[in-house]
Amino acid sequence: MVKILKIGGSILTDKTRAEFPRTGEIERIAMEIASCPDDLILIHGAGSFGHIQARQYGLKERFNPKGILETHRSVVRLNDLVVEHLDDAGLHPIPVHPLGNTLLKGGRIDVMETKPILAMLKRGLLPVLHGDVAMDTSNGVEIVSGDQLVTHLAESLNPEVVALGTAADGVIFDGQVLKTVTKDTLPRIESQLGGSRGIDVTGGMKGKLLELLRLADKGIASTVFNAGKAGLIEKVLRCETVGTRVEGTAEASR
Repeated sequence: MVKILKIGGSILTDKTRAEFPRTGEIERIAMEIASCPDDLILIHGAGSFGHIQARQYGLKERFNPKGILETHRSVVRLNDLVVEHLDDAGLHPIPVHPLGNTLLKGGRIDVMETKPILAMLKRGLLPVLHGDVAMDTSNGVEIVSGDQLVTHLAESLNPEVVALGTAADGVIFDGQVLKTVTKDTLPRIESQLGGSRGIDVTGGMKGKLLELLRLADKGIASTVFNAGKAGLIEKVLRCETVGTRVEGTAEASR
């Protein structure tokens, strides 16, 4: 079955410095993925790539062709680097740019072509998607986050594993990692859900949880874990328990 892994931009880059990759971390993550690569779709955040251009050109407020181009170029630079390290690790990565296969409506994915992605998996390739700009039938253009890509693909493909690798050990409340989070949990904990360091136009931890709770409503559980800790990527891809599980209320009560 398909597995969907998203690695946050805070792991791959220094989000406080413009277009500053953490190449050592990218290399480590590529090697960990290489230990368990089968039927995997990889999505990565933009980190310090793209967010600055999106803010500079005001893409959340207005249609700006130059801003679309520069924001996309920036996130592709990071994607190229990730793909390069995956290739060096002996994998067969293929970049998939959401700008070219995704159409939004009011900031949410309306249409996304997934057949090429499934064809890649069938041939043993590793599709590598990323946060990007995308055309929007309501607003002209919007940002499509890696987290929203996770939600949409998971709803379409019903994967065995859905996991978000962040810079935290999971969802933190009162200094402790929560074992599970449900829709009922969110009102109690949301005041402590911090944003991302540096410039981020996609919503921080609360935004991630809102996306994953959409999946939980459809019966698809997911995991939030610390991708900055060596060895945890392999564990989560092997369905071992790490971090915080995000699930439906009925499932959590069993």
